[in-house]
Amino acid sequence: MHPAVETVRAALDAHGADGEVRWLQDGVTTAAAAARALDVPVGAIANSLVFTLDDSPVLVLTSGSHRVDTAYLGERLGGRLRRADAALVREATGQSIGGVAPVGHPGQVPTYVDVALAEHDVVWAAAGHARTVFPTTFDELVRVTGGTPTTVEAPPETA
Repeated sequence: MHPAVETVRAALDAHGADGEVRWLQDGVTTAAAAARALDVPVGAIANSLVFTLDDSPVLVLTSGSHRVDTAYLGERLGGRLRRADAALVREATGQSIGGVAPVGHPGQVPTYVDVALAEHDVVWAAAGHARTVFPTTFDELVRVTGGTPTTVEAPPETA
């Protein structure tokens, strides 16, 4: 077992989440790759993306079928939202890009959960390593992360 995966499993256990961590044959560092490996819709993949809101790290759990609109979400959150570099991702989460889990971080990271994930009965999230995932639900993600449900893309313009 990988140390980051053990930490994630312990965090899930502490929150009463019992989805089994699954090791995949290959690394799945994109939502599309994870969806193919699991034979699920790409929207059922919960991407864990670390950004900075002004100068503080935040975690955005977004549906694999969405791109985070940083201008839109930053405005909603009251600051400037930028993609974090690999060093900050590791510092904030204790994990590497491509395997960042929603839990198991060394400290609390403010978390925002894409409401589009609620469209799926089961969503899949990384478990601390690029070859690991675990099943969960939108409600469970919000609960175990202490996250705030939010939209991550600007609504389509209406004419």
